[in-house]
Amino acid sequence: MQRYNIYVTWQSEILKKLKNFNHWLFSFILNIFVRIQIQFMDAKDRMILSIIQEDSTFSVKEISEKIGLTFTPTYERIKQLEKQGIIEKYVGLLNREKLGLNIVVYCNVRLKEQSKKVLETFEKNIMQHDEVQEIISLSGEYDYMLKIIAKDINSYNDFTVNVISNIPSIGQYHSSIVLHEVKKSTKFKIDLG
Repeated sequence: MQRYNIYVTWQSEILKKLKNFNHWLFSFILNIFVRIQIQFMDAKDRMILSIIQEDSTFSVKEISEKIGLTFTPTYERIKQLEKQGIIEKYVGLLNREKLGLNIVVYCNVRLKEQSKKVLETFEKNIMQHDEVQEIISLSGEYDYMLKIIAKDINSYNDFTVNVISNIPSIGQYHSSIVLHEVKKSTKFKIDLG
């Protein structure tokens, strides 16, 4: 564990210096660090992650019993996974239909141009809208895919007319309305090794 803590401290210092240097280089080195972090994780860490993904309301005591460790080492492992950013946050998953949000739409967006300024302006603008759950930058025919949640088709139409259509950098957009969600999961497959 000592070697691992030295590695995490060293990684943090390097990433702070690189963050403002070059976005591509930063992403590349961050990817290397993440791969190294995964190698340092043992089966117990992976079990913790698997349990938390399934139900984040388990107490540390319950998790420790499930993985066969005592409270303190389990607590320290969870805190270390949080510190590393492997566990980003704990959230409650809500039933959107019970909240009256009945429409899910994937909206593909093509911008008029792809300059850095236009991309950043578009992202900043579209992030402000709570209807947009996900913004994904794409390669290929479209520049972005937006996951938009709305109360009904009229609400979605109002959103496209009043928001999407009024963003000057958008050249074209195409909507695909979800008919049925066959699989919906937030859980990643974790090799328990």
